[in-house]
Amino acid sequence: MPEQPPPQPQPYEPEGAVAGTGMGGGMDLAASEATTLAPGPDGGDGAGPQERPRSLWSDAWRDLRRNPVFLLSALVICFLVVIAIRPSLIAPGNPLSCDLARAQDGSSPGHPFGFDGQGCDVYTRTVHGARASVTVGVCATLGVAVLGSVLGALGGYFGGAWDAVLSRVTDIFFAIPVVLGGLVLLSVVTSNTVWPVVGFIVLLGWPQIYRIARGSVITARQHDYVQAARALGAPDSRILLRHIAPNAVAPVIVVATIALGTYIALEATLSYLGVGLKPPSVSWGIQISAASPYVRNAPHALLWPAGALAVTVLAFIMLGDAVRDALDPKLR
Repeated sequence: MPEQPPPQPQPYEPEGAVAGTGMGGGMDLAASEATTLAPGPDGGDGAGPQERPRSLWSDAWRDLRRNPVFLLSALVICFLVVIAIRPSLIAPGNPLSCDLARAQDGSSPGHPFGFDGQGCDVYTRTVHGARASVTVGVCATLGVAVLGSVLGALGGYFGGAWDAVLSRVTDIFFAIPVVLGGLVLLSVVTSNTVWPVVGFIVLLGWPQIYRIARGSVITARQHDYVQAARALGAPDSRILLRHIAPNAVAPVIVVATIALGTYIALEATLSYLGVGLKPPSVSWGIQISAASPYVRNAPHALLWPAGALAVTVLAFIMLGDAVRDALDPKLR
């Protein structure tokens, strides 16, 4: 039998192993880290699942969740929306039920805000007045945002005569004073619903959103991905909806959120002047108007609806500021 060669002694390896790099050099590995560099279960290089790239919206939501201003304003707005939908949850009384014998009385058990000049419960009317104010603000904002965004996208993308005509029309609407226009247009309306006020706000409010949307679309259409989509033969409708709109809608959302509070204040102003909502409708503007002659004898009838209006407008403005800070990449 051939003689077996003696076994060769294994070289001593210290705790820090040396792994060849394949380039004539070495790489020091600790004993606990000298593992086989095999592909991981996900088919990668063993580094684990890759983190999905974050978008502007995910970054904005992460910042908003950490912003105490956003959390506080969102909590107030959620409460206002709930009482606007179901005011009877916290004010089961009838806002139209009045007792002249208790006119201008102060707070009493069951009536924490007292009574107004007509003997109506101020607390009940303040809670029920949130429905009209919030409805006007939300519906007017949606109408303004949709109309202004659609016209702004068309004008900014196609340009030409269409853009020139719309730009001159917006100049005309900007020259109309809002309160004066409301006094003229709404003075001939006899309806007691919120829809004439909503229609008036949409009529005079869309030019602001139009200019914001137009500028965003003009900026977005010059980017390389839009030019690439156009070179590949994508139709204009697809380019607008899939490529330009998602990248141009952020400024519109910011402006519309801030404008919502101003629209609520505008409704209260028009109702105070007698051309907005009219009795027997219940709104904060009507309450403030009715309580103004008795402000010395019964200031509570004015302060509570005015305070509710101020808190609501402030909450929406704070929400808009928080959204603007989260969506503006220049502030990062």
